[in-house]
Formats: sequence, C-alpha cells, structure tokens
Amino acid sequence: MTTTTTTGADTAGTTPPPAHTPAPAHTPPSTHTGPANDERLRRWRLVLGADGAESTGRTLTGRDAAMDAALTALYGDGGRPGGRGRNSRSAGLGASAPSVARWLGDIRTYFPSSVVQVMQRDAIDRLGLAALLLEPEMLEAVEADVHLVGTLLSLNKAMPETTKETARAVVRKVVEDLEKRLASRTRATLTGALDRSAKISRPRHHDIDWDRTIRANLKNYLPEHGTVVPERLIGYGRAARSVKKDVILCIDQSGSMAASVVHASVFGAVLASMRTLRTRLVVFDTAVVDLTDRLDDPVDVLFGTQLGGGTDINRALAHCQSRITRPADTVVVLISDLYEGGIRNEMLKRVAAMKASGVQFVTLLALSDEGAPAYDHEHAAALGALGAPAFACTPDLFPEVMAAAIEKRPLPVPDKEAHR
Repeated sequence: MTTTTTTGADTAGTTPPPAHTPAPAHTPPSTHTGPANDERLRRWRLVLGADGAESTGRTLTGRDAAMDAALTALYGDGGRPGGRGRNSRSAGLGASAPSVARWLGDIRTYFPSSVVQVMQRDAIDRLGLAALLLEPEMLEAVEADVHLVGTLLSLNKAMPETTKETARAVVRKVVEDLEKRLASRTRATLTGALDRSAKISRPRHHDIDWDRTIRANLKNYLPEHGTVVPERLIGYGRAARSVKKDVILCIDQSGSMAASVVHASVFGAVLASMRTLRTRLVVFDTAVVDLTDRLDDPVDVLFGTQLGGGTDINRALAHCQSRITRPADTVVVLISDLYEGGIRNEMLKRVAAMKASGVQFVTLLALSDEGAPAYDHEHAAALGALGAPAFACTPDLFPEVMAAAIEKRPLPVPDKEAHR
C-alpha cells in the first residue's frame, strides 16, 4: 500500500516511501517551522502510523485521527509474525460485521472512491473478510467496482438466497457503468470497420477509398498533368442489415481472470446488440459452457460463470471450432493467461487450422485495466509464431483490436517487445 492510496485526497501531493515503513533513524524530520513543514509532518505521521508519533513529533486530532484509525484497522500488524514490536499498529476490524460496516462507512467519508476500492480489496485479502460479503447489509455498504464483482462471482455458489438479489444489484451497477463508458464507442468503431470491410468495385463518390484507388492506378500516372487517371475505383460498401461477421468470445474463467471475465461479458452484450454481428460467448475452465443465450443481459452471463478451477483451452477451442460455419467471416477471440492444463500441441494445432481456414484469431492475455498480467510465455510465443500474437488489452483498446480483426489488418498490439 503506498501513500497515494492510503492518505487519500487530503494527503495527495508529496510521495513518501511505502506506507507504514519506519523513518530511517539517521534522517529525523526537519526542525524548520511553518505551514509547509507542518503539512509534511502530518503526511508522514499518517503514513508511518503510531511509529511516526515520536519521530515526527506530530499528534493527530479530529479528522486526521479518524483517518489514522481507519488505516490502523486495516494495515496494523496486530502482533502478527513480522510485526514491528510494541509500537506496531494493531488491526481493529476483527471478524465483526458491525465493526466492518462502520469501517466501510468511515473510509468512504475520509477517502476518495478510487482509494476506497483499493482499501476494500486489501481488507478482503489481508483480513479474510470475503465471507462477510455474503451478508446483504455488508454488500450495501461497499463501494462497487470490477474487483468486488470478481469476488462476488467467486462466492456465487456459497451465496445464500437472501444475499443473491443484493449481489445482483451490486453487479448490475458496475455493469451499467461499464456499458455507459464502453458501448457507444465500441458500436461506432465496429460499424465503421464493417462498412470498410464490405468493399465494392463501383463505389459512390463519398465511398471511394482514395488511398487504395491511387495505388491501384499508379500505372496511369500522367506526369505532364501531375495526376493519376483512376481507371479502376476501389471503395467501401455500406454494411447492410444482414449479418456480416461472426464473433466468438472464448473466455478463461480461472480465478486470475476475474476482471477480464467482467469486461468480456459487457463487451459480449454490446457486440450481441449489433445486427451486423453474430456473437457467441463461451466460458471455460476444465469444462466448457456456452452462454450465448444469456447475452442480452451481461449480469446473467456473469452469474453463469464459475470463477476458479483448472484450465483446458484445447477443449474450449474445440467447441468454438465446431461452431464455425463461415471461416473467412469469423473472428475468434481467446481471452486467457494461457496456463494450459489440457493438451498443448492439440491446442496449437487447432489455432493453426482455424487460421489456415481463414479465421481471424485474436489472443488476449487479459482484458482489463490491471496492467501486465502473469501468463505462460512459452504458449504466448508459440501462438505468436502462428501469426496470433498474444497481448494484454485494456477495455479502451478493445474496440480498435476488434475493428482491425474485422478488416483483416494488423492488430494494434501495444508494446510489442513486452509481449514477444
């Protein structure tokens, strides 16, 4: 936990060392006085916790004291192995639902939403509070985000009926927020790609692809006039209402892919709403589940998943391959960290066979904002050698990736060196 996430809006600015690290003995706080130094000491005191009381000479009161108590409840060592001794903070949440509910209210009061989400995630990881999320009153108190949705989905099978409706409401709020952010741009980008992919030989003036037309007619260049005579026009046709492309989203639902499952489900619903696309959504671990019939509601899709378990990519791709009827007009998107528990060579043979038949194959190591994921580098390199580069993709980049696949042009792979 760093200061940028533990001190919130009130303490943003100077970036001290990692949270709760004791100040080195040979660098005592400055003895200069004045507002600037007082604020600096305040921030150090919040970062260091009780250890900083003596070294900073700063006593916290009012709102600062309440913020410090909220941080102490979560990040204190509480005498655990590895604690710093008598001056260590002590954890104060315990396993009491009322105290956790009060703490959740406190952090929402003292910290901005982005920090609240990080602290909630840390509380689940550090203090084992996942079980408390099975209580409706607890769910109503949390700040909903993609990571919380992933946690709820992993608890789905253990969730009592009294909690399920509240959990669905929390998940729906996150899904609707994602749809608002992603849907319009995705539809616009893919509609343009579908229009451009429907090339015709006698386009109307405003549908002419001038770049392709000029290159196709360079032999007709007239130097005395400095122009090209366009003997053959190349252009775009406007995509009709009939289905132009088939898209198959094949999603790894192992526990590490939680955020990707959430985003992929939202994108699946958006793609399914476009008449010019026929979208299929498949999730897998060691078993394969086709959730295409639920694509009208991404919340139903998410509650149809079961995060965790093993991984059999080969079996999932076999299912997808059996559903392909128009290879040249099909895009298969595999979203997985590629830790294969099935038959590796068979998986690679399937990818090679699909590509040879004309399928556009896209491999995403993650579909989230979480940064570089852990993945099987050997499998990624093998797929890259087949012409299916594997790379992590943010939700904002996904429409561009799909547009490139639809138009059969090179994919916009970010930071190619990092994913070789």
